[in-house]
Amino acid sequence: MPTVRFFAAAAEAAGTNTVVVDAATLGELRDALVEEHGEGFSRVLDRCSILVEGHRTDDRETPLSPTMVVDVLPPFAGG
Repeated sequence: MPTVRFFAAAAEAAGTNTVVVDAATLGELRDALVEEHGEGFSRVLDRCSILVEGHRTDDRETPLSPTMVVDVLPPFAGG
């Protein structure tokens, strides 16, 4: 099951820094996260970048394996 790491506002909205989710695709993972963490989390997730093994993707069909790491990164201010 892929490990999901949340950062900054995403971690605050999820109430945790890390979860393990049973999902075969990025779409399944996103749906499971929203179901688990609710609509408030969904609004944050919609603004986040998703990195699968360090590569940004929005493709819900991206396959996930049990050993993969998925990072959820909200927009960061500053420069």
